Formats: sequence, structure tokens, C-alpha cells
Amino acid sequence: MTNGTDFRAILRAGTPIIDVRAPVEFQQGAVPAACNLPLMNDDERAAVGTCYKRQGAEAALKLGHSLVNGEIRQQRLEAWCNALQQVPNAYLCCARGGQRSHITQQWLREAGVDVPLIVGGYKSLRQTAIAVTAELVQRPIVLIGGCTGNGKTLLVRSQPSGIDLEGLAHHRGSSFGRTLQPQLSQASFENALAVELLQKESPRWVLEDEGNMIGSNHLPACLREQMAQSSIAVVEDPFEIRLERLREEYFTRMQHDFVQAFGEEQGWQEYGEYLHHGLFAIRRRLGLQRFAELTAKLDIALADQQRSGSTDSHFSWLKPLLVEYYDPMYRYQLEKKAEKIVFRGTWQEVARWLES
Repeated sequence: MTNGTDFRAILRAGTPIIDVRAPVEFQQGAVPAACNLPLMNDDERAAVGTCYKRQGAEAALKLGHSLVNGEIRQQRLEAWCNALQQVPNAYLCCARGGQRSHITQQWLREAGVDVPLIVGGYKSLRQTAIAVTAELVQRPIVLIGGCTGNGKTLLVRSQPSGIDLEGLAHHRGSSFGRTLQPQLSQASFENALAVELLQKESPRWVLEDEGNMIGSNHLPACLREQMAQSSIAVVEDPFEIRLERLREEYFTRMQHDFVQAFGEEQGWQEYGEYLHHGLFAIRRRLGLQRFAELTAKLDIALADQQRSGSTDSHFSWLKPLLVEYYDPMYRYQLEKKAEKIVFRGTWQEVARWLES
């Protein structure tokens, strides 16, 4: 079994981790292979923390044992044992490798189960993730640019050295970028990025030409600095091909995913709200009159899609949105980086160029 101090190996292997911190701590930041089975819930942890400040460590420990006792203790022990049956090679982890993971380890040992600890806890894994990212993003980067619908994300995913930042962020980067998966906390996003870099271990990286923010997650400063100096390959597919990609991604797949997640009636409502929200987010840049016109077309298109299953009507608002807003905006941003562009071509041509 990997030593509980070889944090890089643990992250690279995606070693399962039973994280016994409170849910609020886990939500603030965790590593991708961790599941949260807390020793104490949020309220219990808060009570113990207050006791520690007022009465010291001994009183806090005593309170902790009295709060997690009897049936509660038994339930938590069963949860850990059940998890360990699924992932027998797991490690235990708390915030700093202190009391909580040692108590959990002791209780499991008394139940006949021996589990190693992450020495230094989540803090050690987090520090390792930050260091790994700072080191590995120094390798050469090729950015994939191009207007919306050029299949940049697909191209990145098709590359052995491709890092799909939007996939890691659970967001597609535009005002219509939200997915059905909630975005991770900033620390969890950065941890997932570090693990991806470690697992791919490539001499160079292929990334999408992103802004600093992907939804609510921002790119680490070390990565932003490297991307600002990186060469760009621009995908330029015909407008009709781009429209078909966007049809599949935003109208066919998103409608399917919403209905799958929420059921027929609520799914349609959520899907409609998602498209409306995307348009609403850029209303000021469109101008309020243009926004109202495109919203009216969107309403007609949604009714048409629900009635007939056809997504054709969506082009009545999507085409002007691309021509008047997204394309000029991206081309303006690309002009500022003109000296970094090293190749332009169709999706297939850029893919071939990357291979060469």
C-alpha cells in the first residue's frame, strides 16, 4: 500500500479517501477521489470548536465523545465499514491528520478493520495539489481558439495531452455554459486540475483558449500566466457546421438531460429557464430592444420544440446572437493575441496539425 505521505502518488492514482471532516469543510475543498463520511456533523463540530476556545482541548475532546456516542457512533462506524467494503484500499483523512482521523482509525481498529491515514490530512493534499499545478503548467501549452460552435472542447478531449478545463469546472464558459452538475468550490476545482495534470503527465498540454473565469471558477494564476504566453491554433469551421454542433449541444442534449433529471414537465420548464437565463445574462450587451426581440423568438422556438420535437426554430435567435454578439466579441479578443496564432484551419486540419 502507498505510504500515507506520498501525496503525489495518492493523487495520481486516484486513491479512494474517506474524508471524516464536517460537510461544510468538505464543500469548501476536497480531492476528486474523496467521499465525505464525517466523524462529526457541522453542528457537532461547531459545538466542539466553541468548547475548545472557551475550556481547552481536554473539555472539547470530552464533549466530542459525548456528542458522538451510542447509536450515533454505531451508525458512523457502519458507514465507514460499508465504504471500506467497496474501497478496501482507502485512506482516512481529516483536516490536518489530527484527532479526528486518529479517533476514526482507533474505532475502526477496535471493530477489526485497519485503515491507514493521510499524514497531515487534507492540508497536505491541498498543498501538494497547488505545488503540482505550479510545476506542471510550466510545460509548453498549445491553446485551441475559435468562435463558438467550432468544437474546441471536443478537440481538446480528443488529445492525449488535452486538459478539459470546462469539464473540470462543470461549465462551458459562456452565458449558456451552465451544466446540470453544480460547479465545484474553487479549491476542489483546482485539486481536480492538479490530479488531471498528474494523471496525464504530458511533455506539453493542449487547452482551450479560455478567459480567466469559467463560470464561478477562476483559473489558477500560474496557469493564466502561462496561457497568456502560449501559442494558439484557431479552428475555423463553416457556419452551418457550427450551428449543427450548437444544436446538438444546447438544444438536443440539454433538453434531454433536463428531462432525464427532472421528469417531463419540470424538465421542460428547467430547460426553458436555462436558455432564458443565458440570454438574460447578456441583455445589456445586446441592448434591451434586441434582447426583447430575441427572447420572443426563443419563446416561439421552445413552444415549437415541445410541440414537434424540431429544434430548427432556435436558429431564428441563435444565428443573430452569433453574428451580432459572440463572433465579433471573440474575434476582437483574438485580434489582441494575433502574434500568438501559429495555425488556422478546419477542425480536422487543426487535429492533424496537433498530431504532427
